[in-house]
Amino acid sequence: MSTKVQIVNKSHHPLPEYATTGSSGMDIRAFINSPVILAPMERCLVPTGLFIAIPENWEAQIRPRSGLAIKQGITCLNTPGTIDADYRGELKVILINLSSEVQTIQDGDRIAQVVFQSVGKVAWEGVEFLEETQRGAGGFGHTGTK
Repeated sequence: MSTKVQIVNKSHHPLPEYATTGSSGMDIRAFINSPVILAPMERCLVPTGLFIAIPENWEAQIRPRSGLAIKQGITCLNTPGTIDADYRGELKVILINLSSEVQTIQDGDRIAQVVFQSVGKVAWEGVEFLEETQRGAGGFGHTGTK
């Protein structure tokens, strides 16, 4: 079963699509007039030319592409980046060059992936204390180092 998401594509690139039947994310491409040169540790905001209408109680998550990360040292900041259901602006991706070499982003490069996830809503219930658990307040490595 799939959920319909409306999309406007102002780029000249094809719509994002799942690469395989088991894929969770769809690659999204840079839509730029000229190459973007990223020095080591430099970041930039890359437009995609895509505008989407996400259904209520869903979100789109922008995540890094593993191939771009391992081959060029480029990843996404604010990961996963959440796109809320009521946002209607252009999808843009915050990229950073974590390598020690200058990297170039070209128009049409696959720069990130988008994953859709249903979102539950909560209502806060103020209480005086929380139910005890085996873990309790232990965190940040509490369950072991390996």
